Amino acid sequence: MSVTGLCEICESATSEDACDLCGRQVCENHYAESDGICTACLGDAGSRPDRQPTSDDLPDGVDTYEF
Repeated sequence: MSVTGLCEICESATSEDACDLCGRQVCENHYAESDGICTACLGDAGSRPDRQPTSDDLPDGVDTYEF
């Protein structure tokens, strides 16, 4: 979703998107386009059991997590 205003996280850059979860208006630096959510919600989503890790979540050289 395209919106205008200031990013609600850094409060300095122009917002270009809105988070699908919380609705915050955020700049491109605080928006995870692949997930459609802001970086604040992305941090919270990391602890959600329904979210599966992607290759972006894995450190270099690691292809499996064991919990």
